[in-house]
Amino acid sequence: MEELSYYEILEISRDADKATIKKAYRKMAKKYHPDKNPGDKEAEHMFKLCNEAYQCLSDDQQRSIYDRYGKEGLQGMGGGHSSADFDDLSSMFEEMFSGFTGGGGRRRQNPADMDKYPLDLNIEMYISFHEAVFGCEKEIDYTYKQACEDCKGTGAKDGKLSTCPQCKGQGQVYMKQGFMTFSQTCPLCQGTGSSATEKCKTCRGKGYKEIKEKITITVPKGIDSGNRLRVSGKGNIGKKGHRGDLYITFDVRADEHFIRHDNDIYIEIPVFFTQAVKGDTITIPSLTGELDLKLDVGTKDKQRFVFRGEGIDDVHGHGKGDLIAIVNIQYPKKLNDEQLELLDKLQESFGIESKPHENVFDSVIDRVKSWFK
Repeated sequence: MEELSYYEILEISRDADKATIKKAYRKMAKKYHPDKNPGDKEAEHMFKLCNEAYQCLSDDQQRSIYDRYGKEGLQGMGGGHSSADFDDLSSMFEEMFSGFTGGGGRRRQNPADMDKYPLDLNIEMYISFHEAVFGCEKEIDYTYKQACEDCKGTGAKDGKLSTCPQCKGQGQVYMKQGFMTFSQTCPLCQGTGSSATEKCKTCRGKGYKEIKEKITITVPKGIDSGNRLRVSGKGNIGKKGHRGDLYITFDVRADEHFIRHDNDIYIEIPVFFTQAVKGDTITIPSLTGELDLKLDVGTKDKQRFVFRGEGIDDVHGHGKGDLIAIVNIQYPKKLNDEQLELLDKLQESFGIESKPHENVFDSVIDRVKSWFK
C-alpha cells in the first residue's frame, strides 16, 4: 500500500499556510477521533497519522526538512517537540469534543445525564441472493437496552456516584508514545468521570436492562452486502427516555451461477466448440427467466455478450444494471475413430485456411535452418 504524504493525510496542498493546516487538522482529527469511531482500527490509525502530520507541518523547521528529505530527514528529532505543541493539540481536542462555555471555561456534561451505551443500535442480517435482488419482508428478533429505572441508568445504588479512581474524573486516560500523546475514553467509567459507590442490585451495575423485540422490515430490491437500512426509533432507550435508531447491515450470500458486481450480473455460459464455430443460438438463464444468446460465427473463448437492463435494480432507484454472459468454450476430452475421420474431412474442406501456421512460420523455419549451414 502506498504511503500517504503528510499533505495527503490532511488533504491540503504543499503551499498551505499555517491557518489552513490547523483548520485541516481540526477537520481530520474530528473525523477520525477514537471516541467517534469506537473499535475502528483504521480510523485509529488515521487519527495517529493526522497528529503526526500536524505536529510536523505546524513547525517551520520540521516542515522545511520534511519538504526536502521526507520522513527520513526527521529521524532522530522525536525529542524536539515543545510542550506548546501538546498544549495546542490539547486545546483543539477540548474545543472539538468537549465544547466551551461563553466565558471560555470548559463545559462537562453531568455524569447523571450520560448514557452508558450509544442509543443507536447496529445488527447484521444475512439474506439470500434472491431476496437481495427482488426485495422481501424479514422478521427480526433482536435485543435492545433500556436504562434501569431503580438506578436511573447510572449503575449505582440509588443513583449515587463518586469520582472515577482511574481517570480522576477526567473521563479520559492518556498514553505517551514517543513524542506523541494519545487519549482514549476511560474504560472504567466510559468517559463519564464518575463511578458507582455501590452497584445497583437490580441491573448489577450495568445501568440498563436488555429487552427482546421482534419487528418486520421491508428489504428493498437491489440491496447489497455492506448496505445499511435505518429503522427509526427502534434502537436503545436512554436515561431520559430518548430512543435511538436501529441500523441493519446486510450480508448477501453468493449465488451458485450468477455473480454480482454493483448492479451488473455475470454468468458463465459453457459452449461446445462446434456451437461457437457455427454461431448457434442458445438459451441462457436470466434473473427473470430465459434469454436467447445468438453467438457470433467463430465466437472466441471468454467473449462477452451484454444484455442491457437485465441486471439488478439500483437500490436508490437509479436505473438497472446489465446481464453479461461470458462464453466458456468446451472441447471434447476424447475422440473416437469416426469423430476423428469427420474432423479430418472438415479440416480438408477448408483447404489452406485450415493450416494458418504454415504461412506464418515457413519463413521462420527457413531462416533458422540457414543458421546451421
